Amino acid sequence: MKSILLIEDDPLLIDIYTTKLKEAGFEVEVATDGDTGLRFLKEKKPDLLLLDIVLPHIDGWEVLRTIKNKPSPFKDLKVVILSSLGQKSEVEKGLKLGAIKYLIKAHYTPSEVVKEIQKII
Repeated sequence: MKSILLIEDDPLLIDIYTTKLKEAGFEVEVATDGDTGLRFLKEKKPDLLLLDIVLPHIDGWEVLRTIKNKPSPFKDLKVVILSSLGQKSEVEKGLKLGAIKYLIKAHYTPSEVVKEIQKII
């Protein structure tokens, strides 16, 4: 079973995405802030990281920088950004920092997000 770490701070979105991903057959772990997410990654390596940008403590940009600047096993971790931030410059920044996909929350239903993830892993 493929595993996903969801770093998201909105309880409603955590519930929705966790449910949808589990229904699709994924194992899902959740971190509600960047600190917790990075600690989790030191213990386990998921197949994919679904990352919000606006987070308490350490934001998604810093999480992504930390992951991509560390030596393996983090460097090859697939990261999909799922954010409300939708400016072109933000999308470009996410991809430049190493995300393989940038999904804007308002443009994708939870089911569509799951389909995008299934294409990747």
